[in-house]
Amino acid sequence: MSAGTTALGMQEESTLVVDPSEWVATAKRLKAQGFDQFCDLTCVDWVPQAPRFEVVCQLHGTRTHKWQRLKTRCGEDGPATLSTVWPSANWYEREAFDLFGVRFAGHPNLTRILLPDHWEGFPLRKDYPTEGYR
Repeated sequence: MSAGTTALGMQEESTLVVDPSEWVATAKRLKAQGFDQFCDLTCVDWVPQAPRFEVVCQLHGTRTHKWQRLKTRCGEDGPATLSTVWPSANWYEREAFDLFGVRFAGHPNLTRILLPDHWEGFPLRKDYPTEGYR
């Protein structure tokens, strides 16, 4: 695990980078420490690096007004779902799956959310053809 701090406006925001195997345990620990609001989850494609993807989530402590960023690097088989910790993570993980193809282990309904079911590929991957598959 590694940590860093950046300025977010006038507030401090720290970043934890964890192994995918520590993803859910770290999220539970952060929630217990007061980061009770799940704000966002997204993905970054670092192709050709391995592992290819970086999953990033943003947490907020509503009582302390502190921010926490949590990151992990993974392949298509991503970390376990955070929907068991914060139910709202369900939709964000589905979006990351739909657009990047990252699969969250244990997710209750990992299906497309923005694109049609028959869509080929994952359009936010850097190697996705700019005009789609033909």
